[in-house]
Amino acid sequence: MEIILLEAVEGLGARGDRVQVARGFARNYLVPRNLAIMATSAGARVFEDQERARRNRSDKERRAAEALAQKMKDVSVTLHAQVGEDEKLFGSITANDIATVLQAQGFTIDKRQVQLEEPLKVLGVYRVEVKLYQDVSAAIKVWVAKQETE
Repeated sequence: MEIILLEAVEGLGARGDRVQVARGFARNYLVPRNLAIMATSAGARVFEDQERARRNRSDKERRAAEALAQKMKDVSVTLHAQVGEDEKLFGSITANDIATVLQAQGFTIDKRQVQLEEPLKVLGVYRVEVKLYQDVSAAIKVWVAKQETE
């Protein structure tokens, strides 16, 4: 039986591939899980409609991410922390802390989008990447400053 894959299936193929599989495998596993559709003329039209809608949605998301990246290219955030000896922080500055400050500035950023290899533990200026879409990211400056005590 010939089917069109709606998702990449290990051992079978990638999204959009037409493959031959056993009738039972297609009817009992692939089609009920929306991994494939039958390769009829109607199935091909359905796949093309879904693919067109997915491309349109992807293009719209990419344009929105690129616009946000342009807005963020000159963004600078300052985080204050208590410091001990040798200008080392008590604790650290994490991706969640950076995302919270960005959200306070009006950007809709999730902590998983902030690309920190490890938390910031020393005072200074850091360049941090914020991944906005698959291959769209923005670099922001993060200033870690000493918290003034009263």
